[in-house]
Amino acid sequence: MAIVIPFGNAGMTLHDDLVGAEILESHIGELKASDTEDGLVQAAMAAPIDTPRLCELAAGKKTCTIIISDHTRPVPSRHIIPFMLAELREGNPEIDITLLVATGFHRPTSKDELVGKLGQEIVDNEKIVIHDSRDASTNVKVGVLPSGADCVIDKLAAETDLLVAEGFIEPHFFAGFSGGRKSVLPGVCDQVTVLGNHCSKFIASPYARTGVLDGNPLHTDMVAAAQMAKLAYIVNVIIDEDKKVVAAFAGDPITAHRKGCDFLLGYCQVKPEKRGDIVISSNGGYPLDQNVYQSVKGLTAAEAAAAEGAVLIMVSSCSDGHGGDSFYHALRDCASPEALTDEILATPQDQTKPDQWEYQILARVLCKHHVIYVTAPEQRALIEDMKMSWAPDVDTALAKAREIKGKDAHLVVIPNGISVMVRE
Repeated sequence: MAIVIPFGNAGMTLHDDLVGAEILESHIGELKASDTEDGLVQAAMAAPIDTPRLCELAAGKKTCTIIISDHTRPVPSRHIIPFMLAELREGNPEIDITLLVATGFHRPTSKDELVGKLGQEIVDNEKIVIHDSRDASTNVKVGVLPSGADCVIDKLAAETDLLVAEGFIEPHFFAGFSGGRKSVLPGVCDQVTVLGNHCSKFIASPYARTGVLDGNPLHTDMVAAAQMAKLAYIVNVIIDEDKKVVAAFAGDPITAHRKGCDFLLGYCQVKPEKRGDIVISSNGGYPLDQNVYQSVKGLTAAEAAAAEGAVLIMVSSCSDGHGGDSFYHALRDCASPEALTDEILATPQDQTKPDQWEYQILARVLCKHHVIYVTAPEQRALIEDMKMSWAPDVDTALAKAREIKGKDAHLVVIPNGISVMVRE
């Protein structure tokens, strides 16, 4: 039996005999949309949770900033932003609207990527600003987070009369879930705030895991940041394996987001009958598998399903390379993952380094498991520099893993590692 693993835009086929293997998949495919993508979003906006409608919120406001997702998120903005714009102008035809791209700590989104997300008409006719977490002059302090870090956000978010956001909800490997409050932190925060929130102590918390909100110190900070920013309203969607909208939630940034998370839980929780000696995972294909940085997310799904000392196979195009210079150099230049982990855990919150959280999690995985990355061929040296093995395709990777763990090794396959929440 062959199975297709998401990889770039095309996918990659695993041809190996999977008799006896466990395949862990989200049940989101079982969710049948009750309407079109546009219809689901419009219905959610017509009956928002715990807030007035967006047109009512716009009344009497001079300015509105809509926080939108960047190029690393498969948010179907074409099915969200036009309706947010229309309803805002329905309530207040004179309102001055700015779309603020939530880049967080990522590279700036290109114009072509914006056209791909929003469509040419919106790019040509709307005011769009790309957030820069590293430009202190464009950001302003609005408070202090529970962690003690300053809450510094984009001035366009802080100074607008009405702050709203789009987004999507999926399991997140240390924030519990994406969406909601994450549009503000890290989305439009200054680097000082992102670094403080992503400190080594928080990342090391047993509550900083996929699907966990209660007790998660990162989530607590993120909620506080959204409240300090006065985020008033969100439209968040849930997407299926084809990245189509299958559910939508609009309204209060806390309660609407939580309702969406609770809804998703029923479809994305999986549990292996037996931990895998070999575990295959992916980062869901394009756009989420553009680089190694983002692909750590899917790798943590494999980690959660793995037996001690397992071989993990990560299927991810990584066509855009490593995704962060400091992320890459931390792994390349360290003596070992263990030494790097010790260094990270000794780093105080106010000295958190860029991308530290990402290489902290990758180092955690490498301390326990042998990792084989299946990427575009030009990334082989990069993968090996980062103390992992490389393979040109998933069949070759599995053959290598069986050489290490034996032909009778128990195999667990997670076709889309970011769509599931593995329960131990």
